[in-house]
Amino acid sequence: MASQAALGLRPALSIYGTDYATPDGTCLRDYIQVTDLADAHLAALRHLRAKGGRHTFNCGYGRGASVREVVETVKRISGIDFPVAEAPRRAGDPAALVADATRIRVTLAWEPRFADLDTIVAQALAWERRLGNSACAGTQASGGGPLS
Repeated sequence: MASQAALGLRPALSIYGTDYATPDGTCLRDYIQVTDLADAHLAALRHLRAKGGRHTFNCGYGRGASVREVVETVKRISGIDFPVAEAPRRAGDPAALVADATRIRVTLAWEPRFADLDTIVAQALAWERRLGNSACAGTQASGGGPLS
């Protein structure tokens, strides 16, 4: 959603809750790059075909980034200072959700390749731009666009 706000596809981004017991008051989440998630699914499918069984795996990097950190990273990488609205917490949102990916790493020998938030954000923005999903599809990461 932050990428969509940066690319002019939504008027603003809402941060739900700024009073959590976290360093900046926003929720912590273990954001995962889509290719890493797809690779985890493929590894699970290969394992099921070879060995069968039932398994539950968590996918993630084992550390969280705050919502505010993600927003600021998207702004910095995109070069666009899009509007952000702070809203009350949503019922049931925990302060932190961070994956323990030990089981998938051991059982499937899965290792993520893109754990750096800057890389994840840059790839997400580039993908959206390649698809033309942008009010500023022709702008580069260095800036410009309707919300700058």
